[in-house]
Amino acid sequence: MKEQDLTGQTLITVNHLTKSYTRAAEKLEVLHDVSVTVQSGEFVALMGPSGSGKTTLLNIVAGLDAPDSGEVIVAGEKIATFSEDQLADWRAQNVGFIFQFYNLLPVLTALENVSLPLSLLPMSKQEREERARFALEVVGLADRHKHFPAQLSGGQEQRVAIARAIVSDPKILVADEPTGDLDRSTATDILELLRKLNQEYKKTILMVTHDPAAAEYASRRLHLDKGRVVD
Repeated sequence: MKEQDLTGQTLITVNHLTKSYTRAAEKLEVLHDVSVTVQSGEFVALMGPSGSGKTTLLNIVAGLDAPDSGEVIVAGEKIATFSEDQLADWRAQNVGFIFQFYNLLPVLTALENVSLPLSLLPMSKQEREERARFALEVVGLADRHKHFPAQLSGGQEQRVAIARAIVSDPKILVADEPTGDLDRSTATDILELLRKLNQEYKKTILMVTHDPAAAEYASRRLHLDKGRVVD
């Protein structure tokens, strides 16, 4: 994983974004005319009450969801115009995902779980293994590469999940409540790791959190309320 220092350049631009869902024949607007920019190298916490639209915004920026209208530009690419196949290829090369629940495959070792995203990229088995080992080293689990998820603590599982997120050297890490299933001490360790990835490896991080203590680790905080950015 290379250190990426494009600090100061605009990496993410969201212009006049709207998104609605239909539930029981009722249209529910989740995002309303949202405009946001994120510079390369920033660690941004998206905060707000439940239903404020923060996870929807995160998913749209990460190419997991599409807006109803508005423009989303990430690393110079207008991703809102991409087809599903184009989005899948783009996500594999540009975005690392960290979730509240680790989503590790129980039948695979830590090393195998971490190397899984690389199967979508053109590289040899040896290169995949080398990159997976390095990612585990970055998160402090080089000595656990042969362990299965059931043999790891919750904090270690989340570290494996973070190693999996960084193994393809993505431009952006998106984290949705990454400490929501952890005790405070373990959560602090994970947040320190995210800060290390941001400061030492210059990773741009977007993190959804409801926890003010977690948000303190970010370099900037954006608050959403009823689908609008309120600051």
